[in-house]
Amino acid sequence: MPEPIRIPDVSSRPYHLEVERQMNCTPEVLYSAWTRQFDRWFAAPGSVIMQGEVNTPFFFETVFKPDANSEEQRHPHYGRFLRLELDRLIELTWVTGEGGTQGAETVVTVTLEPLESGTLLRLVHAGFPDEAARDGHEQAWPFVLEQLDKQMLDGR
Repeated sequence: MPEPIRIPDVSSRPYHLEVERQMNCTPEVLYSAWTRQFDRWFAAPGSVIMQGEVNTPFFFETVFKPDANSEEQRHPHYGRFLRLELDRLIELTWVTGEGGTQGAETVVTVTLEPLESGTLLRLVHAGFPDEAARDGHEQAWPFVLEQLDKQMLDGR
């Protein structure tokens, strides 16, 4: 019998955000990117541990260099997949450290709606511990989704 899926209760942390973007990629390409190809568009190469199955954990790191004179900064990301509907929905927990979710387990829900040309991607990120954590992600997600679309199109 499979282990039950524990859905985090983020209701006591009401800070959330929503981002919507019309993507050039198909739902199939985007679903694959979110479940099996994080290192093509978001994660540092070689850092991804991910099976892309419900109730399985994942890990990856992002690399950020604030400016030419700064040291490279690595940011670990952890989580597990909560719900997956092929080419339609990805729901996962999302945990990062300082400057991110501050160690709080948050929930990211991505829905993919096919369009005549591409996909309407809706991302909801819920359960932030405070406004600052939400605001940082609210600024970051549009850039991340732009990179997703660009990298997955370029990589075909």
